[in-house]
Amino acid sequence: MSHEPDELTLEKQTSSLRCLIDSPEQRRRLYKRTLMTVVLSQIFGGAGLAAGVTVGALLAQDMLGTESFAGIPSALLTLGSAVAALLVGRLSQRAGRRIGLAAGFFAGGIGAVGVVLAAVAHSVPLLFLSLLIYGAGTATNLQARYAGTDLALPNQRATAVSTAMVSTTFGAVAGPNLVEVMGGFATSIGVPALAGPFILGAAAFLLAGLVFLLFLRPDPLLVANAIAKAQKSELGSQSDVRTSMGKAGINGRGIIVGATVMILTQIVMVAIMTMTPVHMKHHGHGLSEVGLVISIHICAMYLPSLLTGVLVDKIGRTAMSFASGAILLLAGLTAALAPADSMFLLVTALALLGLGWNFGLISGTALIVDATDPTTRAKTQGSIDVLVALAGASGGALSGMVVASSSYATLSLAGGFLALLLIPVGIWYQSSKKVAKSESMSA
Repeated sequence: MSHEPDELTLEKQTSSLRCLIDSPEQRRRLYKRTLMTVVLSQIFGGAGLAAGVTVGALLAQDMLGTESFAGIPSALLTLGSAVAALLVGRLSQRAGRRIGLAAGFFAGGIGAVGVVLAAVAHSVPLLFLSLLIYGAGTATNLQARYAGTDLALPNQRATAVSTAMVSTTFGAVAGPNLVEVMGGFATSIGVPALAGPFILGAAAFLLAGLVFLLFLRPDPLLVANAIAKAQKSELGSQSDVRTSMGKAGINGRGIIVGATVMILTQIVMVAIMTMTPVHMKHHGHGLSEVGLVISIHICAMYLPSLLTGVLVDKIGRTAMSFASGAILLLAGLTAALAPADSMFLLVTALALLGLGWNFGLISGTALIVDATDPTTRAKTQGSIDVLVALAGASGGALSGMVVASSSYATLSLAGGFLALLLIPVGIWYQSSKKVAKSESMSA
């Protein structure tokens, strides 16, 4: 049974949004207003995201009594985000970004509450279930970046993604630095200290969802769908539409390469990031030092986004994916060689890790948006984010086992060299584009 909007629904949407379809100026205003809404929501979403990243592994280690399974929370969180990415993507395609993103953040908030209750009851099954649900907030936090691209022009897409991502920095950096404060607050109300950041996470995700529910109107994806339908009507037959879309339409190579870039960067980033707090704690670093390293890491993941977006739009998606691979390799080498007591080198390694991920995510996202049209975009994006989340889950689950059986240095080196696969992927994409261009010219 098809889940695509029927013709009557599309016709109603087109009629109600006619003023936006006919007025480029009104679309520009809506585009700017949409970005402002995304920015506000992402500030809250970033704080919620940071809670699980900072203390999830430590909470599990405390409750399970072993370091070998410290990567399981990250795996569960990202596995939950995989399921949520699919559901949020499909819900967004059917009902719009507003409903899909709000529902995802609300689910994440409920999951954070469950983690707190699990810590109080010392219930490992409830902890695992809650981390799965909490993953919905993580998935939604990433999918929100697409909302800013729905009405963006092709040369604005990476910049739109970067605007959404940089706003996440404010909450994401504040979150880890509030670990001790929230831990103290949690202790004062009879909750284990390591569950404190999840109290912040619950409030942050619920507020992020509320912002989308109240302010993301008119829905940018529904507007983009209506515009696409109007353009199809004007152009006439479907063959004419395909001709007019050219390489800007559905493009299998672009989807494959964009997804591969995001998957590889996610595996490397999650694996090394997950075990860094455990590695630091094992060598005598306190929670405040762990929070500082993770906050700088998350800052590097998001803060450079505005510049990254401009670079991706100006010098190209493929070039920036090459840069991502090189920086992730450098991050892995630095983490592997850093003495355990060197805060400077650990901070440097995690900052490079965040920057490499940033380059990869924005260039990969831009490739995906370039290769899809509004009628299938949200569903395709959700499906790809499932693969990204599953990749992160694999990296998180395996990271603890690798460190337990070998060392943190081995994990870091493996991640760095894995990132080099971005280079042949990019070369293949560039060569296939040249072949397609020459075939098009000869035809």
